[in-house]
Amino acid sequence: MSHRVTTGQVELRAAIEAFIQERLDAKLDKLADDDPKRQALIQQHQPVTWLEDAARRAGQIQAVTHSLKPIHPDARGSNLYRPPHTLPRHTEIGTHVLGADFAGDVVGNAAALDVYKFLKLTVDGRSLLDRMLAGDEDLAIALSPDPQQASGWITAFTALTRPRGDTHASHTHAKQIYWLAGDDPLDDGQFHILAPLYATSLAHAVFQTLNEDRFGDTAKEARQAHRDNAEHPAGHREYPDLAVQKLGGTKPQNISQLNSERSGNNYLLASLPPPPWESELQLLPSRGQTSIFDVWSKNLDVWLPTGELRRFLASDPDKTMETRDARDELSDRIIDMVLAFSAAVQKHAAGWTARERIALDPDEQLWLDPLRCASDMAFREQWCQFEWPKRVCDRFGQWLNVEIKKRLKLGEDESAVQRHWSSELARHPDWLFELDEWKRWLHELEKHERAEEGCP
Repeated sequence: MSHRVTTGQVELRAAIEAFIQERLDAKLDKLADDDPKRQALIQQHQPVTWLEDAARRAGQIQAVTHSLKPIHPDARGSNLYRPPHTLPRHTEIGTHVLGADFAGDVVGNAAALDVYKFLKLTVDGRSLLDRMLAGDEDLAIALSPDPQQASGWITAFTALTRPRGDTHASHTHAKQIYWLAGDDPLDDGQFHILAPLYATSLAHAVFQTLNEDRFGDTAKEARQAHRDNAEHPAGHREYPDLAVQKLGGTKPQNISQLNSERSGNNYLLASLPPPPWESELQLLPSRGQTSIFDVWSKNLDVWLPTGELRRFLASDPDKTMETRDARDELSDRIIDMVLAFSAAVQKHAAGWTARERIALDPDEQLWLDPLRCASDMAFREQWCQFEWPKRVCDRFGQWLNVEIKKRLKLGEDESAVQRHWSSELARHPDWLFELDEWKRWLHELEKHERAEEGCP
C-alpha cells in the first residue's frame, strides 16, 4: 500500500535518522579507524536495527511525572505518568501549573535512557512521544513504511507511560500517610492511606527557574546594576536559606533521568514558621455563646481525649482499680487542656468579658477575665466572694457529662458521675495553683492601691 509522502513525514524521518547518526558518530569518535568494532556499531545503528532494539529496551524504563525513587532508592512500588493537563486544577502550586511545556522524567535501567532521549526528540514543537500518544500518522510512516512494524514499535514506546502491573502498589520503603476522609478521627475505618510520590517534573521546573534566577545572565546583570545603584529593566530574585538535597549519591542516574541532568541536586526552599496562635480567634467565645466549654470542645486537643473517654466507658470495662486509673488518666488529659486554654485566655486584654457581644456565663467570666478586677470594682467584689470556683467546676462536670452521653447511656446515677467530674477539676493541682496565683495577684494589686491612697 503506497502513501503520499508529506513534508511532515520527511522532516520526522530526517530528525530520527539524524538522532541515530549523532549517537553513532559519538561512539565512532572513540575508536581508531581500523578498530574491528566500527563495522558492528555501524550495523547496530542502521535506522531499522536501532529502532527495533530501542523498542525492545523501552520495556526497561518508565516515563513518569511522579516518581517513587526519590522517596527511597530501594522502593519498588508504582510510579505515575500524569501530564499537567490531566490533573485537577487546584489553586495551590502543583504539577498542573506546568502546562504543555513540561519535562517528563524516566526511571528504570540507566543503560536504556537513550530511548527516552529519542522519544523526547522535538519536531515542530512536539516530541515524538507526544505524537505517538496522539496517534500521529505522519510519525508512524516516518518510523517505518510497514504499518504493522510501525504500530508495534509505537505500542512498545508508549507503554513506558503506563504503570507497571495491573494495579498501583506501594512498598515498605515508601512513605505512607493516614488521611481522615470522614468526620470521626476515632473511627479507623474513616482513614485512607496515602502514598506520596515525588513530583519530579515540578521539581525540575523549580530547579531550572531558581538556577536562572541565581546564575542567569540577566539576573547577574540586574544584581550588578543594583550594586552600582544603577537602573536595570529586569529585577532579580533572592532565595535566602536555600538548601540543596542530593539524591542518588555518586550515581544520580539511578534515581531518574532528570535527577541525573541536575547532578542529583534538588532545591528546598526555606520553611517559614507557622503564624502565631491568635487566642482570640481560637479560644474566645463567639457572639451568643454562654459556655467556654462549648468553644473548647471543638478543639482537637479536647475532642480527642473526650472521644477516647467516651469509647472507653462504652466498652463497659470491669470495675477494677485499673479501670478507674485509666478513666482518671483520660479525664486528667481533658482537664490539662482546659487549664492550658484558660491560662491563655486569662492573658487576654483586661475586660474582654465586658464587651457587648459576650454572653458568657458570669462565673466563667470571673474565672477567665481576672484582670478585669483591676478596673471593675463590682466585678472584683464578686470575684473576692470566691463562690464562682465551685460553680465553674460544676459547669465543667455538666459539660463533660453531656459530651459522654452523646453516644453513651450512663448506667449509674448521672448526678453522681457529674459530681465525680466536678471533683476531679476541683482537686486538680493545676487548678488549685491557678486560683492561688490569682489570689496573690489580687492581694498585691490591693496592697499597691492602698499605698497610692496613703493608707497603711
